[in-house]
Amino acid sequence: MTRGMGDSDTIYALSTAPGRAGIAVVRVSGPATRQVLVALAGREPAPRQATLARFRDHDGETIDRGLLLYFPAPASVTGEDVAEFHVHGSRAVIAGLFEALSRQGLRIAEPGEFTRRAFLNEKLDLAAAEGLADLVAAETKAQRRQALRQLEGALGRLTEAWRGRLLDTQARLEAAIDFPDEDLPAGLWEGAREMARALAHDIAAHLADGRRGERLRDGVAVAILGPPNAGKSSLMNALAQRDVAITSAVAGTTRDVIEVALDLDGYPVQLWDTAGLRAGADLVEEEGVRRARARAQSADVKLVLYDATRAGEVEGLRELLDENAILIANKSDLLLPQAKAPQGLALSVRTGAGMERLLDRLGAAVADRFAGTAAPLVTRLRHRRALEECRAALGRFAEAALPELAAEDLRAAALALGRITGRTGVEDMLDRLFAEFCIGK
Repeated sequence: MTRGMGDSDTIYALSTAPGRAGIAVVRVSGPATRQVLVALAGREPAPRQATLARFRDHDGETIDRGLLLYFPAPASVTGEDVAEFHVHGSRAVIAGLFEALSRQGLRIAEPGEFTRRAFLNEKLDLAAAEGLADLVAAETKAQRRQALRQLEGALGRLTEAWRGRLLDTQARLEAAIDFPDEDLPAGLWEGAREMARALAHDIAAHLADGRRGERLRDGVAVAILGPPNAGKSSLMNALAQRDVAITSAVAGTTRDVIEVALDLDGYPVQLWDTAGLRAGADLVEEEGVRRARARAQSADVKLVLYDATRAGEVEGLRELLDENAILIANKSDLLLPQAKAPQGLALSVRTGAGMERLLDRLGAAVADRFAGTAAPLVTRLRHRRALEECRAALGRFAEAALPELAAEDLRAAALALGRITGRTGVEDMLDRLFAEFCIGK
């Protein structure tokens, strides 16, 4: 276990971004909070009311004047006594306040320690804590919505509802095992099997979500593919609205995969520029082509680009044109007036013609990846593995010949579900989880 986490120390940390700022918030949590308030502010303020106070160090010198808030246990974010010092955000003020807190015997918090104490004091479950981490890291509107929903307990409530059904199933089975000679209702054993099958079906349906939750956390993968000199790097720069990739008339300029994160209509996108698809002129370019084809296999959406003045290039791209591909005819501004209309979406990265239509098509393709479900999404591999383990245990239970043996499968299923919310078997991963948080959370 990480040093100091979960013990009875009183901790403090800067909960706003470090550096020069108008306002900074320093948070304190633990049993010595009231003592600190009296020592620094001269009094214990009224609970949950912002109070203007003068904060003094051990010599009585004023550190700053600011707002003070006090949240007595257990009605606080961590379940302990909590205080917040809202002060001016200069390095000197924060350093002075930190020194005064340290002299009172407090220690600086570890990353995620406030949230960990909230979890240990049952202020939030483990899935909600992960939602908080995702909310802090959110960069797009869709990520914010998903993280906030998980923080507010949507995934935890669904998991606990499943766990309640599983406990009902266990109760039926245990009754059949423990009281075989009693006058119990007929069909307890078969009824437990039916309940397990129904629960396994619901979990399987939830897992068949196209990994939307994980995609939303990490970003939808969009690969730009095509032959050399089709304008792939230029399109990358246009979509990113900055010079990300080097552009050149020299074929094979892009040798490796270049990545950039975008916010597309509120959805996170990982955009990949790839090497031109052709028989490589040298070993380095061949490796770039191999990586480009690998990204084509794993991409959620493919922007397949070709030079509109070289219509024959489309034939060499047929293998890429599936339901996840958008075919783009770049350099369409160079076509002669009498030329045949190109296949795919006509675009000129140079003039911008067709860019709005491309953004509409791409935005619709990305949004489609997250459509079709109102249930809380599985957002982490940890959740998915726990649900898969639960479903597998339920499958074994449904096929078991003897109730006594089947009971172990139900216990395994319950343990797997409990790991999602942190009810069981999570001690080995708590340090890793809360280390993801910044100090002050």
